[in-house]
Amino acid sequence: MSSGVWDLALDSFLDYCRAEKGLSEATLQASDLDLKRLRHWSEENDLPGPGALHDAHLRLFLAKAAEDLVASSRARLMSTIRSFFRFLLAEGMAFSDPTATIAIPRKGRKLPVILSVDQVFRLIEGIDGSKPRDLRDRAILELLYGCGCRVSELCAVDVVDLDLNEEMLLLRGKGSKQRLVPVGQPAAEAVNKYIQQGRMPLLKEKLSPALFLNVRGGRLSRVSVWTILKKAARDAQLPADMSPHTLRHSYATHLLEGGADLRVVQELLGHADISTTEIYTHIDRQWLTEAWLEAHPRARG
Repeated sequence: MSSGVWDLALDSFLDYCRAEKGLSEATLQASDLDLKRLRHWSEENDLPGPGALHDAHLRLFLAKAAEDLVASSRARLMSTIRSFFRFLLAEGMAFSDPTATIAIPRKGRKLPVILSVDQVFRLIEGIDGSKPRDLRDRAILELLYGCGCRVSELCAVDVVDLDLNEEMLLLRGKGSKQRLVPVGQPAAEAVNKYIQQGRMPLLKEKLSPALFLNVRGGRLSRVSVWTILKKAARDAQLPADMSPHTLRHSYATHLLEGGADLRVVQELLGHADISTTEIYTHIDRQWLTEAWLEAHPRARG
Protein backbone atom coordinates (compact mmCIF):
# COMPACT_ATOMS: atom_id res chain seq x y z
CA MET A 1 0.00 0.00 0.00
CA SER A 2 2.70 2.48 1.02
CA SER A 3 4.65 1.69 -2.14
CA GLY A 4 1.77 2.87 -4.32
CA VAL A 5 1.33 6.06 -2.29
CA TRP A 6 5.00 6.94 -2.65
CA ASP A 7 5.05 6.08 -6.36
CA LEU A 8 2.12 8.38 -7.07
CA ALA A 9 3.52 11.24 -4.98
CA LEU A 10 7.04 11.06 -6.43
CA ASP A 11 5.93 10.62 -10.05
CA SER A 12 3.46 13.49 -9.79
CA PHE A 13 6.02 15.82 -8.23
CA LEU A 14 8.77 15.04 -10.76
CA ASP A 15 6.33 15.43 -13.66
CA TYR A 16 5.38 18.84 -12.24
CA CYS A 17 9.04 19.84 -11.93
CA ARG A 18 9.73 18.74 -15.48
CA ALA A 19 6.67 20.25 -17.17
CA GLU A 20 5.82 23.30 -15.07
CA LYS A 21 9.14 24.37 -13.53
CA GLY A 22 11.25 23.37 -16.53
CA LEU A 23 14.02 21.89 -14.40
CA SER A 24 17.00 20.32 -16.15
CA GLU A 25 17.47 16.53 -16.22
CA ALA A 26 20.46 16.85 -13.88
CA THR A 27 18.35 18.73 -11.31
CA LEU A 28 15.50 16.24 -11.71
CA GLN A 29 17.88 13.33 -11.10
CA ALA A 30 19.24 15.00 -7.96
CA SER A 31 15.68 15.62 -6.69
CA ASP A 32 14.74 12.01 -7.43
CA LEU A 33 17.72 10.73 -5.41
CA ASP A 34 16.91 13.05 -2.51
CA LEU A 35 13.29 11.91 -2.33
CA LYS A 36 14.22 8.25 -2.70
CA ARG A 37 16.47 8.71 0.31
CA LEU A 38 13.50 10.09 2.25
CA ARG A 39 11.25 7.28 1.06
CA HIS A 40 13.74 4.59 2.05
CA TRP A 41 14.11 6.06 5.55
CA SER A 42 10.33 6.37 5.93
CA GLU A 43 9.70 2.78 4.90
CA GLU A 44 12.43 1.57 7.25
CA ASN A 45 10.59 3.37 10.06
CA ASP A 46 7.14 1.96 9.13
CA LEU A 47 5.75 5.29 7.89
CA PRO A 48 3.30 4.33 5.11
CA GLY A 49 3.56 7.44 2.94
CA PRO A 50 4.60 11.10 2.84
CA GLY A 51 1.33 12.08 4.53
CA ALA A 52 2.39 10.19 7.65
CA LEU A 53 5.52 12.31 8.13
CA HIS A 54 5.59 15.05 10.79
CA ASP A 55 8.27 17.62 11.51
CA ALA A 56 9.73 15.40 14.27
CA HIS A 57 10.19 12.59 11.72
CA LEU A 58 11.91 14.95 9.29
CA ARG A 59 14.29 16.19 11.97
CA LEU A 60 15.35 12.62 12.69
CA PHE A 61 15.73 11.89 8.98
CA LEU A 62 17.79 15.05 8.33
CA ALA A 63 20.04 14.32 11.30
CA LYS A 64 20.71 10.84 9.90
CA ALA A 65 21.28 12.16 6.36
CA ALA A 66 23.70 14.83 7.65
CA GLU A 67 26.15 12.07 8.61
CA ASP A 68 26.85 11.40 4.92
CA LEU A 69 26.31 14.79 3.24
CA VAL A 70 28.29 18.01 2.95
CA ALA A 71 26.61 21.35 3.75
CA SER A 72 25.60 22.13 0.18
CA SER A 73 24.03 18.68 -0.28
CA ARG A 74 22.15 19.01 3.03
CA ALA A 75 20.75 22.36 1.90
CA ARG A 76 19.69 20.89 -1.44
CA LEU A 77 18.06 17.91 0.29
CA MET A 78 15.99 20.15 2.54
CA SER A 79 15.04 22.44 -0.33
CA THR A 80 13.84 19.46 -2.39
CA ILE A 81 11.79 18.07 0.49
CA ARG A 82 10.23 21.46 1.15
CA SER A 83 9.22 21.84 -2.50
CA PHE A 84 7.87 18.28 -2.48
CA PHE A 85 5.57 18.82 0.51
CA ARG A 86 4.37 22.20 -0.72
CA PHE A 87 3.40 20.50 -3.98
CA LEU A 88 1.57 17.69 -2.14
CA LEU A 89 -0.28 20.24 -0.02
CA ALA A 90 -1.33 22.28 -3.07
CA GLU A 91 -2.53 19.15 -4.87
CA GLY A 92 -4.52 17.85 -1.90
CA MET A 93 -2.19 14.85 -1.51
CA ALA A 94 -1.20 15.96 2.01
CA PHE A 95 -3.03 17.83 4.77
CA SER A 96 -0.07 19.65 6.31
CA ASP A 97 3.49 20.74 5.52
CA PRO A 98 5.93 19.13 7.98
CA THR A 99 8.77 21.32 6.68
CA ALA A 100 7.11 24.57 7.78
CA THR A 101 8.94 24.65 11.13
CA ILE A 102 12.31 23.48 9.78
CA ALA A 103 14.87 26.01 8.56
CA ILE A 104 16.95 25.31 5.47
CA PRO A 105 20.64 25.18 6.47
CA ARG A 106 22.69 28.02 5.03
CA LYS A 107 25.27 27.07 2.46
CA GLY A 108 28.74 28.45 2.88
CA ARG A 109 29.47 30.58 -0.17
CA LYS A 110 32.85 29.68 -1.51
CA LEU A 111 34.52 32.22 -3.76
CA PRO A 112 35.17 30.70 -7.18
CA VAL A 113 38.66 30.28 -8.58
CA ILE A 114 39.41 32.78 -11.33
CA LEU A 115 42.29 33.47 -13.70
CA SER A 116 43.92 36.80 -14.33
CA VAL A 117 43.54 38.35 -17.78
CA ASP A 118 47.17 37.44 -18.57
CA GLN A 119 46.56 33.82 -17.55
CA VAL A 120 43.48 33.58 -19.78
CA PHE A 121 45.40 34.97 -22.74
CA ARG A 122 48.25 32.52 -22.08
CA LEU A 123 45.81 29.64 -21.93
CA ILE A 124 44.07 30.49 -25.21
CA GLU A 125 47.11 31.56 -27.16
CA GLY A 126 48.93 28.40 -26.15
CA ILE A 127 46.85 26.60 -28.79
CA ASP A 128 48.17 27.85 -32.12
CA GLY A 129 48.29 24.76 -34.35
CA SER A 130 46.59 24.42 -37.72
CA LYS A 131 45.28 20.85 -37.36
CA PRO A 132 41.46 20.46 -37.20
CA ARG A 133 41.57 19.57 -33.51
CA ASP A 134 43.79 22.57 -32.73
CA LEU A 135 41.38 24.91 -34.50
CA ARG A 136 38.47 23.35 -32.65
CA ASP A 137 40.15 23.53 -29.26
CA ARG A 138 41.15 27.19 -29.75
CA ALA A 139 37.57 28.05 -30.74
CA ILE A 140 36.21 26.22 -27.67
CA LEU A 141 38.42 28.16 -25.25
CA GLU A 142 37.60 31.44 -26.99
CA LEU A 143 33.86 30.84 -26.59
CA LEU A 144 34.07 29.58 -23.00
CA TYR A 145 35.82 32.78 -21.97
CA GLY A 146 34.42 35.16 -24.59
CA CYS A 147 30.77 34.24 -23.92
CA GLY A 148 30.89 32.93 -20.35
CA CYS A 149 28.87 29.88 -21.32
CA ARG A 150 28.49 26.73 -19.26
CA VAL A 151 30.16 23.64 -20.68
CA SER A 152 26.75 22.00 -21.21
CA GLU A 153 25.62 25.05 -23.17
CA LEU A 154 28.75 24.98 -25.30
CA CYS A 155 28.33 21.31 -26.17
CA ALA A 156 24.70 21.92 -27.15
CA VAL A 157 25.54 24.71 -29.63
CA ASP A 158 24.61 23.96 -33.24
CA VAL A 159 26.12 25.69 -36.27
CA VAL A 160 22.85 27.56 -36.87
CA ASP A 161 22.99 29.03 -33.35
CA LEU A 162 25.98 31.17 -34.30
CA ASP A 163 25.59 34.39 -36.30
CA LEU A 164 29.10 35.46 -37.22
CA ASN A 165 27.89 38.50 -39.16
CA GLU A 166 26.13 39.91 -36.10
CA GLU A 167 28.67 38.27 -33.75
CA MET A 168 25.91 36.76 -31.59
CA LEU A 169 25.47 33.28 -30.14
CA LEU A 170 22.25 31.58 -29.03
CA LEU A 171 22.69 29.54 -25.84
CA ARG A 172 20.26 27.13 -24.19
CA GLY A 173 20.66 27.33 -20.45
CA LYS A 174 19.12 25.63 -17.44
CA GLY A 175 15.48 24.75 -17.79
CA SER A 176 15.79 25.11 -21.61
CA LYS A 177 15.89 28.91 -21.24
CA GLN A 178 17.46 30.62 -24.24
CA ARG A 179 19.59 33.74 -24.32
CA LEU A 180 21.61 35.65 -26.91
CA VAL A 181 25.13 36.67 -25.98
CA PRO A 182 27.65 38.75 -27.92
CA VAL A 183 30.72 37.06 -29.38
CA GLY A 184 33.93 39.07 -29.33
CA GLN A 185 36.00 39.47 -32.48
CA PRO A 186 38.82 37.10 -31.40
CA ALA A 187 36.29 34.37 -30.61
CA ALA A 188 34.37 34.99 -33.84
CA GLU A 189 37.58 34.73 -35.87
CA ALA A 190 38.64 31.54 -34.09
CA VAL A 191 35.24 29.89 -34.60
CA ASN A 192 35.07 31.00 -38.24
CA LYS A 193 38.54 29.54 -38.90
CA TYR A 194 37.47 26.28 -37.27
CA ILE A 195 34.29 26.11 -39.38
CA GLN A 196 36.16 26.89 -42.60
CA GLN A 197 39.19 24.64 -42.06
CA GLY A 198 38.61 22.25 -39.16
CA ARG A 199 34.99 21.16 -38.92
CA MET A 200 34.63 19.35 -42.25
CA PRO A 201 37.68 17.07 -41.70
CA LEU A 202 36.22 16.14 -38.27
CA LEU A 203 32.75 15.61 -39.74
CA LYS A 204 34.09 12.86 -42.05
CA GLU A 205 31.20 13.04 -44.51
CA LYS A 206 28.65 12.55 -41.72
CA LEU A 207 25.69 14.81 -41.01
CA SER A 208 25.57 16.63 -37.69
CA PRO A 209 24.09 19.98 -36.63
CA ALA A 210 26.63 20.28 -33.80
CA LEU A 211 29.20 23.05 -33.96
CA PHE A 212 31.89 21.21 -32.03
CA LEU A 213 32.66 17.65 -33.09
CA ASN A 214 34.79 14.81 -31.79
CA VAL A 215 37.20 12.81 -33.95
CA ARG A 216 34.36 10.43 -34.95
CA GLY A 217 32.19 13.21 -36.30
CA GLY A 218 29.75 13.22 -33.36
CA ARG A 219 28.84 16.00 -30.95
CA LEU A 220 31.63 16.78 -28.51
CA SER A 221 30.92 15.72 -24.92
CA ARG A 222 31.39 17.64 -21.68
CA VAL A 223 34.12 15.19 -20.63
CA SER A 224 36.02 15.91 -23.85
CA VAL A 225 35.87 19.67 -23.18
CA TRP A 226 37.28 19.07 -19.70
CA THR A 227 40.12 17.02 -21.23
CA ILE A 228 40.87 19.75 -23.77
CA LEU A 229 41.00 22.39 -21.06
CA LYS A 230 43.18 20.30 -18.75
CA LYS A 231 45.73 19.76 -21.52
CA ALA A 232 45.73 23.46 -22.42
CA ALA A 233 46.21 24.37 -18.75
CA ARG A 234 49.17 21.99 -18.42
CA ASP A 235 50.77 23.37 -21.58
CA ALA A 236 50.33 26.93 -20.30
CA GLN A 237 51.61 25.97 -16.82
CA LEU A 238 48.37 27.03 -15.16
CA PRO A 239 46.64 25.47 -12.10
CA ALA A 240 45.72 21.82 -12.63
CA ASP A 241 42.38 22.21 -10.81
CA MET A 242 40.95 24.41 -13.55
CA SER A 243 37.56 23.56 -15.04
CA PRO A 244 35.43 25.02 -17.83
CA HIS A 245 33.57 26.91 -15.10
CA THR A 246 36.83 28.66 -14.19
CA LEU A 247 36.62 30.50 -17.51
CA ARG A 248 32.97 31.39 -16.84
CA HIS A 249 33.94 32.76 -13.42
CA SER A 250 36.81 34.70 -14.98
CA TYR A 251 34.50 36.10 -17.66
CA ALA A 252 32.07 37.47 -15.06
CA THR A 253 34.79 38.87 -12.81
CA HIS A 254 36.65 40.59 -15.62
CA LEU A 255 33.40 42.17 -16.83
CA LEU A 256 32.75 43.65 -13.40
CA GLU A 257 36.35 44.80 -13.07
CA GLY A 258 35.91 46.53 -16.42
CA GLY A 259 32.87 48.43 -15.17
CA ALA A 260 29.95 46.27 -16.38
CA ASP A 261 26.67 46.58 -14.45
CA LEU A 262 25.75 43.62 -12.26
CA ARG A 263 22.37 43.27 -13.98
CA VAL A 264 24.10 43.05 -17.35
CA VAL A 265 26.40 40.32 -16.08
CA GLN A 266 23.35 38.48 -14.68
CA GLU A 267 21.71 38.50 -18.13
CA LEU A 268 24.89 37.41 -19.89
CA LEU A 269 25.40 34.50 -17.49
CA GLY A 270 21.75 33.44 -17.64
CA HIS A 271 21.24 33.60 -13.88
CA ALA A 272 17.56 33.55 -12.88
CA ASP A 273 18.31 35.27 -9.56
CA ILE A 274 20.75 38.16 -9.19
CA SER A 275 21.84 36.79 -5.79
CA THR A 276 23.71 34.08 -7.73
CA THR A 277 25.59 36.77 -9.65
CA GLU A 278 26.39 38.79 -6.53
CA ILE A 279 29.15 36.39 -5.51
CA TYR A 280 31.29 38.04 -8.18
CA THR A 281 31.01 41.40 -6.42
CA HIS A 282 33.01 39.89 -3.54
CA ILE A 283 35.79 39.02 -5.96
CA ASP A 284 35.53 42.47 -7.51
CA ARG A 285 35.95 44.06 -4.07
CA GLN A 286 39.04 41.92 -3.48
CA TRP A 287 40.49 43.25 -6.72
CA LEU A 288 39.68 46.84 -5.72
CA THR A 289 41.33 46.35 -2.33
CA GLU A 290 44.47 44.92 -3.90
CA ALA A 291 44.64 47.81 -6.37
CA TRP A 292 44.21 50.30 -3.51
CA LEU A 293 46.92 48.64 -1.43
CA GLU A 294 49.35 48.86 -4.33
CA ALA A 295 48.52 52.40 -5.42
CA HIS A 296 47.57 54.53 -2.40
CA PRO A 297 50.44 56.21 -0.55
CA ARG A 298 48.70 55.82 2.82
CA ALA A 299 47.54 52.22 2.30
CA ARG A 300 50.41 50.81 4.35
CA GLY A 301 52.33 52.00 7.36
